[in-house]
Amino acid sequence: MANTSEQYDSVIEHCRSLYLKKHRDYGAAWRILRLPSLTDQIFIKANRLRSIQDKGVQLVDDHMDGEFIGIINYSLMALVQIERGIAQEPDLNEAEALEVFNAQATVAKSLMERKNHDYGEAWRDMRISSLTDLILQKILRIKQIEDNAGKTIASEGIDANYLDMVNYAVFALIKMNEN
Repeated sequence: MANTSEQYDSVIEHCRSLYLKKHRDYGAAWRILRLPSLTDQIFIKANRLRSIQDKGVQLVDDHMDGEFIGIINYSLMALVQIERGIAQEPDLNEAEALEVFNAQATVAKSLMERKNHDYGEAWRDMRISSLTDLILQKILRIKQIEDNAGKTIASEGIDANYLDMVNYAVFALIKMNEN
């Protein structure tokens, strides 16, 4: 699992780097997005991944790893929105934006470590297409919870699903980097 921890950190560092570059370009404009908007952005990315995986061909020359990075970053942004609420205007400077990113990434990694311990790194034997499907399933769960005004009867909440999507996307990127 030590190797997994290092691989995980490497993927998150790459995501963080892109997040900070985009912050320098756009500021924290994403802070005005409501959760359904973030969920839909993740859905678009996961749906594109599945479409390319099913067709075996892509016509737009954007690499698939960029979609998984987007899933990670949008999921972390959604977790920030859950924690802080939706802003009416961008309200994070670069240092604050980095702080909230790091805080949520730490929560996601901690969850991964606990689950990895219990599941014995079963994800290493999974296909990237299965990880994509699990991300899509989590998105559909979130959409249903959103449609139910955030209420669940017997299920984990929206935040748990965003955390799982971060980890599934990290796993996919680790697997892609190993191949």
